[in-house]
Amino acid sequence: MLRTDRGAYVLRVDRAAGTVRHVHWGASLPLADAVSLPLWSENDNSFAGRWDGTEEYPVDGGARFAAPALEVRFADGSSPLEPTVQDVVLLEGDHVAVLLRDRTRPLAWHLHYRVPPDGDVVERWTEFVHTGTPQDGDVLLVRYASAHWPLPQRPDWRLSAVHGEWSAEGRLKRSALPVGETTLGSRRGHTGHHANPWIALDPQDTGEEHGDVWVVALASSGSWRITAQRTAAGRTGVLAGEGHEGAELRLRPGGRHRTAVSPGLHSSHGFGGASRSFHRHLRAHVLPQPQELRPVLYNSWEATWFEVSEDNQIALARRAATAGAELFVLDDGWFRGREDDRSGLGDWTPHPQRFPRGLRPLSDEVHRLGMAFGLWVEPEMVNADSDLYRAHPDWVLHLPDRTATELRHQMVLDFSRPEVTGWALGWLRRLVTENAVDFLKWDFNRSFTEAGTHAGGPDARRVHVDHARGLYRVLDELRAEFPRLRIEACAGGGGRVDAGILSRTDQVWTSDNTDAVDRLRIQHGFSQLYPARVMSAWVTDSPNPLTGRTVPLRFRFHSAMAGVLGIGGDLTRWTDAELAEAAELVQVYKDIRAVVQRGEQFRLLPPGDGPLTAVQYADDDRTVVLIWRPTTAYGPAEPPLRLRGLEAAARYRDEDSGREWSGATLMAYGLPLPDLPPGDCASALVRLRRVVRAAQPGAVPWTEPCAESAFTVSPQVK
Repeated sequence: MLRTDRGAYVLRVDRAAGTVRHVHWGASLPLADAVSLPLWSENDNSFAGRWDGTEEYPVDGGARFAAPALEVRFADGSSPLEPTVQDVVLLEGDHVAVLLRDRTRPLAWHLHYRVPPDGDVVERWTEFVHTGTPQDGDVLLVRYASAHWPLPQRPDWRLSAVHGEWSAEGRLKRSALPVGETTLGSRRGHTGHHANPWIALDPQDTGEEHGDVWVVALASSGSWRITAQRTAAGRTGVLAGEGHEGAELRLRPGGRHRTAVSPGLHSSHGFGGASRSFHRHLRAHVLPQPQELRPVLYNSWEATWFEVSEDNQIALARRAATAGAELFVLDDGWFRGREDDRSGLGDWTPHPQRFPRGLRPLSDEVHRLGMAFGLWVEPEMVNADSDLYRAHPDWVLHLPDRTATELRHQMVLDFSRPEVTGWALGWLRRLVTENAVDFLKWDFNRSFTEAGTHAGGPDARRVHVDHARGLYRVLDELRAEFPRLRIEACAGGGGRVDAGILSRTDQVWTSDNTDAVDRLRIQHGFSQLYPARVMSAWVTDSPNPLTGRTVPLRFRFHSAMAGVLGIGGDLTRWTDAELAEAAELVQVYKDIRAVVQRGEQFRLLPPGDGPLTAVQYADDDRTVVLIWRPTTAYGPAEPPLRLRGLEAAARYRDEDSGREWSGATLMAYGLPLPDLPPGDCASALVRLRRVVRAAQPGAVPWTEPCAESAFTVSPQVK
């Protein structure tokens, strides 16, 4: 039995049958009961899959007819597996491995389970080992899931996931789970805008703050596949793994392959409780610097596009410093040959006309202004019109007898190749060192096509898995060599957001769509799995360059304050009044930043369910509530906003109005809505502070905590 903070995961080793049977995943139960619980099985007949849905890790072989977690092809062309249990090993206090192998063939697979402390998440992965000799030949892994997650018996199931496209990511959808196989995934070589590697399942009666929900995710940044299976007999389970059909992995004798981690959790506190549990897991066990507050950044992209120069960037930097930015990021267009998106990618030295003195004078001025210095890079891509491509056309993903497809006038460099990742590390090291770079915005602006490799043969399609692993090696080495370097992951917006990339970066660019109204829906879907602390959000110009919508500055700021605040407008065109208002709002964000980035998030009113949208963040003695009204409609007044997660017996003071309420009142009756400006795109921000704590027997009287100093980023030192 694996115990989490509020639940249990129970499995049973069946040595006689040569398999591992699933017993229970959900609320906690006594070990004595778990030992004696009967195993559920279908009616036994010649058409039934007697193992289907009951095993921890189903394989292709025997009376198993559901989608397998493991499917192989041996050297003689045969596929069926016959598992047998070798051992159960306690590796650490929270890490158990069950070792299995085929009864006669040269393949072993080890099921790993780990329960990180202080949470509800169970982490699972699988390791495969070719145990034979050269005479046995290679083994092809056709399906190689990280985990299979069996679910308990319920009369019905509902599936929740996010869908979308470029600039419309994170559209949350809940729908009934049909009998059969429902598969979400990406064949694109990266996580993708169109789906994200997680699903949630509930028994059709779960709400935001009540009821059972099970979440399965995958910490992988390449192609992926998650399949929910529901049988006519009532068994339901979820397979999660890298790759997709056709992306086979070859194991040579003695070879090993370890899958990506699949985190799973159960919550009895609804979708909101599941989200907060996963947020806590990411902050405690995944993010590189979980307690570090993310700085307010300024990014030059929507101000200057490709028309960058030393002079216009310095002018923007000075205005950004006035507005209170702590990090200045020079975006695309700074490097040699980059006149537009048709040329220059791959030639990562400063543009001689735009930056005739190089980048160091700009970096020095940004640091003099009290900000950190950041750069946009796209190391995994190349334009055909570049010196790199002319020297190494074989480095791109290609098939020799096929026409290479260009998307956005660029091709993908094969990061599964050591010579390519070695080249990338070399120029990145020089760039960071020579220009005192504190921050990289790491972009990735197209999906895979012609995804073969230089090796060809059965290994050709493994680039869908190995490219991301090459990326991880580059990021790991960069962070080890430059421990103060911070990195934002971007892929045309939210095309590479997952727990794998978040273990190596500090934040992600949520979407290329910076429209403040559209962002409310995108950010709502993002928050289902990922915390506000990693969600980069910008205030840009109005009308918005993508949608043409006109939105007041206050609403744009309040929308972006729900995550990691950034500014991306052309500040040289902002009036003095707008710049002054922006500076005031930045100061407000710095005051609430710790609450937003470290606090527990409560989705009070989701976008689209009514005229108002609201989200709450609570951290220790402070609570922040953001309220938006995108459009105005005539109707009855909105009721008070019922808050969550407060201490019922404590009192809370509105830091701006001075009014006080008890926690019980704010949760039962609700927070009286503040006055919103008239018209569309109105918003408000409420700051509450706990001023009287509920009395505890023998407790020391509570006193006001000291203010936390503002976060700063020092210049990079190698």
